[in-house]
Amino acid sequence: MEFSHVPIMLTEVLEGLKIKPDGIYVDGTLGGAGHSSEIIKRLSENGRLIGIDQDLEAIAAATKRLEPYKNVEIVHSNYANIKNVLSELGVDSVDGILLDLGVSSYQFDNKDRGFSYREDAVLDMRMDTSQEYTAQDIINDYSEDELRRILKVYGEEKFAGRIAENIVKQRAIKRIETTFELNDIIKNSIPAAVRRQGKNPCKKTYQAIRIELNKELSVLEDSLEAMIDLLSPGGRLCIITFHSLEDRIVKNAFRTAEKPCICPPEFPVCVCGRVSKGTVITRKPIVAGEDELEINPRSSSAKLRIFEKCG
Repeated sequence: MEFSHVPIMLTEVLEGLKIKPDGIYVDGTLGGAGHSSEIIKRLSENGRLIGIDQDLEAIAAATKRLEPYKNVEIVHSNYANIKNVLSELGVDSVDGILLDLGVSSYQFDNKDRGFSYREDAVLDMRMDTSQEYTAQDIINDYSEDELRRILKVYGEEKFAGRIAENIVKQRAIKRIETTFELNDIIKNSIPAAVRRQGKNPCKKTYQAIRIELNKELSVLEDSLEAMIDLLSPGGRLCIITFHSLEDRIVKNAFRTAEKPCICPPEFPVCVCGRVSKGTVITRKPIVAGEDELEINPRSSSAKLRIFEKCG
């Protein structure tokens, strides 16, 4: 299966990055190089593009797609390691960073990756296939309380307790190994009246397991301040999120970077000494337009937020 990557809000991202021909730009979630293949076209010979991805199949596809360009460096890593990656490349600061979070179309559509509840496959969901731990291990090894917690917090699943309880009951009989085995448990845990509302009852559980397995929220939360610090004056950080949990983390981090003061509101002047790192460009997130929604329905939940470092 070919690694395809339909870049979300491509025009908005390119405008948001304010690309300088001689600048240095990082695509922290390279994927199939959908965004990067357009960023590189806007760079001169003196410009530089650094692509990072934890998915080896994405690395291979992006390497092939960007092969014509000499000023590209591709690194197999997680964007959480961006500071070390740039240091090893001799880069102190960059003019722009892009994160396109979530799961790529290729990862969803490739049944062997085990991300989709629509295909019967081995439970996997690893973004980095070089790691050993999989979704199957979470389903079969986590305690009932742990399962309930991740389903409730990461999936915002109303029936987290029932699903966790039934997972534990079923795995006592037989190890849960496939997506369709998990689907049956989820569906049997949710009232028929709720299932008839039209939305797939498995979506929230799969989201929760995927987030837990790949540590998506903690990685994001722990990386944002470092990425802002790596920006050159006037540099921009553009982040596309796909659900409210991610978006809330980005919104709060950008707000804190812009207004970091922790003094009590009754203080007449700031005494904490914290200085603003820049400006939130997007007071409200940018969303996909009607034309893009028609072409790419998966863009419907996408939100783009942009932060600019102090000039």
